[in-house]
Amino acid sequence: MQPLILIADDEKTIRNFIRVSLETQGYKCIEADSGAGALMLAASHNPDILVLDLGLPDIDGIDVIKKLRSLSRIPIIIVSARGRDREKVEALDAGADDYLTKPFSVSELLARIRVILRHNSFNFSSGGTQNQHFKIGGLTVEEDKRRVWLEDEEIHLTPNEYKVLALLIAHQGKVLTHKFIIENVWGGAICDDTQSLRVCMGNLRRKLKEDTAQPRYIITEIGVGYRLADE
Repeated sequence: MQPLILIADDEKTIRNFIRVSLETQGYKCIEADSGAGALMLAASHNPDILVLDLGLPDIDGIDVIKKLRSLSRIPIIIVSARGRDREKVEALDAGADDYLTKPFSVSELLARIRVILRHNSFNFSSGGTQNQHFKIGGLTVEEDKRRVWLEDEEIHLTPNEYKVLALLIAHQGKVLTHKFIIENVWGGAICDDTQSLRVCMGNLRRKLKEDTAQPRYIITEIGVGYRLADE
């Protein structure tokens, strides 16, 4: 069954460009040129992914995300000319799953869509028997035993280091904001103080033998947060 993608953008040329690019890869597409239209089509067609521009004429894209999130968990990829860190963080905290800044490459958009579709059918944290192991490159995580291996060597993580890694795996490819990670790992106990997160992430990367110049597993989105590499 072909995945259905809802494209919401008030610029017809952009919608056509995205639609043609996706349809050539086997996706079905429907389009909306307003926030109200996007919400209506999301409710009536239940698409697999919403590709959303923030600068819609009737409802600001952030409000579209919030309204949709009160009704649905449809994955949302933002494609917007708004490129400031504050705006990216606001969209991600509102419930967007990913964020691309215009101009963007079709190959990157397609890669982000593939990641989301994979995780709709393979959820690391769902508890199914098929999800007991996660592997990327030389990194293997045995979820049922909470054991982590790098190549053939077992590495020992603190509880919070493991929680951070498991959270990144559960949302592989998705940018997680500092606030999101703090709330899910520390329960918000350290509020907006990101120092504990930075220390934890530094220790985790050291144990994963990450090259800071070319990280293999954990990617820093400067000013926003972190994501686990797609492949």
